[in-house]
Amino acid sequence: MAKIFRKIRQQLISEKKVPKYLAYAIGEIVLVVIGILIALAINNSSENSALKKKEQIYLKGLKSEFETSKLKLNVLIRENKQNYNGAKQLLTYIGNPDEQPTEKQFSELIFSTFSSDINFNPNNSFLNEMINSGSLKDISNKELRLELTNWLSTLEGIYKQESELEIQREEALDVFRTNENSLRTVLSHTSIYEELAIPKATNTFSNLKLLNSVEFENKLLMFILTNHATEEAHYIPLQQKLDVIIKLIEAEIK
Repeated sequence: MAKIFRKIRQQLISEKKVPKYLAYAIGEIVLVVIGILIALAINNSSENSALKKKEQIYLKGLKSEFETSKLKLNVLIRENKQNYNGAKQLLTYIGNPDEQPTEKQFSELIFSTFSSDINFNPNNSFLNEMINSGSLKDISNKELRLELTNWLSTLEGIYKQESELEIQREEALDVFRTNENSLRTVLSHTSIYEELAIPKATNTFSNLKLLNSVEFENKLLMFILTNHATEEAHYIPLQQKLDVIIKLIEAEIK
């Protein structure tokens, strides 16, 4: 093809047809430019198609990850509420001397209220991989990209609140780290006592006097307040943020 174009140019020059030669040369340049533009367009289209496929893979992975995190948070909210209600029930016994629990009821309530940690453990492996590899920029929706960027910083606030809740939980349990109250009595009324094969005590020790303790009442109140703040000021807004992120992801999945 190049030889043909060269032959035509040489023929026009030899025949001294300069205007025709210039027109031909310009036309040849235009054809070359058009060819380059077509090649670039095809290349860009191919790259865009590859990026779109890559984005869809990311979006589906993120959707699965955030849906799992939402399920975990829902379970955690229920557990936190159970602890909250248990602490309120203990406070009710303290404020009502005429309605006192049995030793077994008191022990079961103490165990169910304070035995479990409250820690949100979201699935972030896919998101972290995207951030570390710089692939977050491949998410075309700016609002979604911003929500994903802010997600990890939002979790830092959650972890700080959970840390405070853990401190108040430990404060309440401190009453069983003295000679005045018996953790064995609490455990003896739960299934874990037999599961761990803890030897039974020959003497019994009552913890019901804690219902007359102002110190225990104060610790319960601090636990209740922190527990309530954890749900209302942190978990519920986080649940709403998860819904927003999942909705944005779903809208981008083709």
